[in-house]
Amino acid sequence: MKVIQGCSSTSQDDYPLNVTTILRHAVRNFAGQEIVSRTRSGIFRYTYKDAYERVQRLSNALENLGIKPGDRVGVLEWNTYRYFELYFGIPGTGAVLLQMNVRLAPSDLSYVAKHAESQLIFVDETLIPIAEDIASEFRPTKGWVILTDKRLDDVKTKLSPIYSYEDILEEAKPEYRWSLIDEKSAYSACYTSGTTGRPKGVFYSHRDAYLMSTMAAIMLELTCRDCLLQIVPLYHALGWCHHIAVLLAGSKLVLLGRYTASELGSIIDLIVQEKVTVSIAASAAWMPIYEYIRNMKEKPNLSGVRLFSGASEPPIAMLRGFYELTKAKIYHVSGATENTAWSTMNKPKPWLERNLSEEQKWELQKRQGLEVPGCDVKIVDEKGNELPHDGKSAGELLLRGPWVARSYYNALETADRFTDDGYWKSGDIATIDPEGYIKIVDRIKDVIKSGGEWISSVDMESEIMCHPGVLEATVVGIPHPKWEERPLALVVLREESKGHVTKENIIAHLSQRFAKWQLPDEVKFVDEIPKTSVGKFRKSVIREQYKEEYVRRQS
Repeated sequence: MKVIQGCSSTSQDDYPLNVTTILRHAVRNFAGQEIVSRTRSGIFRYTYKDAYERVQRLSNALENLGIKPGDRVGVLEWNTYRYFELYFGIPGTGAVLLQMNVRLAPSDLSYVAKHAESQLIFVDETLIPIAEDIASEFRPTKGWVILTDKRLDDVKTKLSPIYSYEDILEEAKPEYRWSLIDEKSAYSACYTSGTTGRPKGVFYSHRDAYLMSTMAAIMLELTCRDCLLQIVPLYHALGWCHHIAVLLAGSKLVLLGRYTASELGSIIDLIVQEKVTVSIAASAAWMPIYEYIRNMKEKPNLSGVRLFSGASEPPIAMLRGFYELTKAKIYHVSGATENTAWSTMNKPKPWLERNLSEEQKWELQKRQGLEVPGCDVKIVDEKGNELPHDGKSAGELLLRGPWVARSYYNALETADRFTDDGYWKSGDIATIDPEGYIKIVDRIKDVIKSGGEWISSVDMESEIMCHPGVLEATVVGIPHPKWEERPLALVVLREESKGHVTKENIIAHLSQRFAKWQLPDEVKFVDEIPKTSVGKFRKSVIREQYKEEYVRRQS
């Protein structure tokens, strides 16, 4: 990437962008704003000012434990006020907060902790069994800090040495003298979920997190009158930066804590009770919430609430359903660990809202959207040639920008994932239309190649989920002796539809949008579809499980 030198400015360009500066300024301007955290014992409330004192104590406590600039400090925790504090207390010392995805297998977590060279690990009391599994393969040199309200003597664990989070804070000084940190220093680290091979590390700089959070605050249109519910796990891709973005705007923050499918009602109650105006989650999280609302006698009125759905493309049925039931609009955002959360947002342009039909608006709304300001995007063919933005030409989506990775941490074998001019190869096949809207057609590894033609599994999944009897669906390509690959659909039916919806019903429904040669050869009804730790379908597992399905039929 060519960079030219212009005339020198008179700005303080050497004043580093530090994430802790965002917190300090938030406390200066909005000290009385609330942070609400759902815990095992109920609702915990405190203010920006209260949190700031605890963060300062935490930074002092870390130095008392021997943590130095550059050290990596792991965190195994749910979305709580303590995790919020760790996001500032750890990087504020110059150390790196290592996000540890509690949904990963213990062997992968051990690998992550070891590969990142963690010196210390903070662990919620409920996650001690996972930490003990990690400890069988890797032990942090400075031990473990237990996040609990109990006395340390009452905590049962084989981990050693251990410290109490509340005790080390109480013993530490309440004021911390912040150093200015080189903005290119790592602020936090996250590892990919390891669907292919070992997890790969992405180390985010202070500059990266600062700029991404600023962009998020702008794109989410946050103000000090907003209340943001943090559903996205803080252990994944910087929690998509929302808990930092709220500080820039002075918004109220609600942290969900740990939740299960049986607690969906309490989530909806929390949205109403705390007057939530903004929330973002993966589509895999919104789907069960939508299903719960469908079955409620009295639907909550969420008119004016801005909801955003990330990760995989949200089904139109859910987008429409949410609006019809609650009056809340869901907008799609898209991203990856490699671009510090999300890099596209689907916001309808005013002239398109005026000129498109209702059906066209819904079709537009499920797209990944516009590349956010600050990043470059292009699509290229197999030879690396850039393709036109005509909404038809499909190629691999490439991204570069201040919050996009330029490499993986200590993984030289992955150098081919990045171009010489700084682009990250996403592995997604996409189109870009003349208005700049990106539509991800499929993952390169997931696109179905049948008889020399491509079939989009993403589009077919979305259409199947528009069937009123379908709860969830995925489509994969599996080997076929004549056509190379043919589609196979796995479908989870809604409870009331079981025994009533057939393969023929699904095929007939798809026939309205897909050509006959594109239709799946088989539709299998299942109780559950395998998913990754972040809620995406594990298509590699499904392909392996059903790889002989069509081959056996022809033999």
